[in-house]
Amino acid sequence: MTSSGDSSALKTALVFGATGLIGSKLLRGLLDSADYVRVIAVVRRPLTFTDPKLTVLIGDLDRLQALAAQLKADEVFIALGTTRKQTPDEAAYYKIDHDYPVAAARIAQEAGAAAVLLVTAVGADAASQAFYLRTKGETERDIIALGFPRTAIFRPSMLIGERSEYRPLEGLFIALARLINPLLRGAADRFRGIDAGDVAAAMIAAARIDAPKLRIYHWREMIALLRR
Repeated sequence: MTSSGDSSALKTALVFGATGLIGSKLLRGLLDSADYVRVIAVVRRPLTFTDPKLTVLIGDLDRLQALAAQLKADEVFIALGTTRKQTPDEAAYYKIDHDYPVAAARIAQEAGAAAVLLVTAVGADAASQAFYLRTKGETERDIIALGFPRTAIFRPSMLIGERSEYRPLEGLFIALARLINPLLRGAADRFRGIDAGDVAAAMIAAARIDAPKLRIYHWREMIALLRR
């Protein structure tokens, strides 16, 4: 492995959530990036494609420790998450959105990762009264507490992109987001909808630059990364 701050050296990336809306684009972007010599994806079932740089580990996130010896990487990218429709039970939801990301970050750190790049959501706050935002905030809090040399947190608002399942109501919100985006200015621009591919590209761009130990990216900061 190499130092995560050295953009001139080939690195190994570890990806959790590689089959999701952001994660699938993130995986492709990492494989296409000249910065990485190897990309490890931890998934529950085989992927539909192969790549010379790609190592796929099939594993149950409840027993992630069993894969620990194979999770050696410079950087860990975490895009795990679910929806209330897919996971209506709050305890199960919390496990996916909090417990799994925190465990993934901890085990990757123990295996040598020096940087963690995490997707949460705009408004994430461990003190929030809203279950969704509180869960995201507690995930941020507990991953920050691990003390990685570099922690980058990405807080998108409405995600724009084609999902595998049909969501008519979400499609309406996405259409509205495209119309409303230009009206959200100043501090409100963090609520602008953003393409899932842009979030993924911003994560890869953030891994390439020197940054403070902790950096939080909203819409404006993510777009700035894409323009570098």
